[in-house]
Amino acid sequence: MILASHGIISSQIASFDADALAFFARVTAAGGTLSTTEKQAVNQLVLDLKANSLWTPMKAIYPMVGASAAACAQNLKSSSFTGTFTSTGWTFASSGVTGNGTNAYMDTNLIPSVSLGLNSGHLSIYSRTNIEDLSSDLSSESTGSGNQQIILARYTGLGFVSTYGIYSPASNSPNTDSRGFFITNRNSATNSSAFKNNTKVLDYAIISSLSTKSLLLAADNYPASIVRFSVRQYAFASIGDGLTDTQASNFYTAVQAFQTTLSRNV
Repeated sequence: MILASHGIISSQIASFDADALAFFARVTAAGGTLSTTEKQAVNQLVLDLKANSLWTPMKAIYPMVGASAAACAQNLKSSSFTGTFTSTGWTFASSGVTGNGTNAYMDTNLIPSVSLGLNSGHLSIYSRTNIEDLSSDLSSESTGSGNQQIILARYTGLGFVSTYGIYSPASNSPNTDSRGFFITNRNSATNSSAFKNNTKVLDYAIISSLSTKSLLLAADNYPASIVRFSVRQYAFASIGDGLTDTQASNFYTAVQAFQTTLSRNV
């Protein structure tokens, strides 16, 4: 009986992708734990990203599994850019992470001007909360509107705000539901775009400029202080190189399948 059980465990480990196993090890080393279902979902996500040429463009992937700061802070892509959650103000659950809207944020420790390309970059978040407010989801802007990398899923009066560069009214799209998968994207010197779920909602030309402050989840790393704290629940976030329209579509499919496996899809 014991030998058979060990054989099953060994077989399961052998079937996991090496990058998934490395992520599991980082979670464990940090003091976190993952369920069997979470491990299987993460492994399949890695396989889906690799099958659709989406693994290489990624710098940081936060699957938000494990229901603890130790687990949710880990970057699936590599040991770089481990997140840092504020010590208070967060609620961790199997469905994702939720800030208090007052002082909670996660610092990704990724600075756009250092780690992202001027004309090639993306941010993404998966929000499980529908609310219209003055909060930021994944943001950094070291000189205000002069250089922004931001996702505001449903910003009061503006809808979905997506900027990779210098803010413009062209980067706003009407939106009445802040639940779903949101991507801010730039893939050339002349093109920026945005996606909600599997639909491109913005396609515009805008000057690109990179922030020198690290990207924050659930708040905005604004020049003078950290502001616009969010109360939305996040079940995924990523940062990386710019995506083609096909990659963005396949990215949504992979992330939605991941969320569905974990019974937290919206």
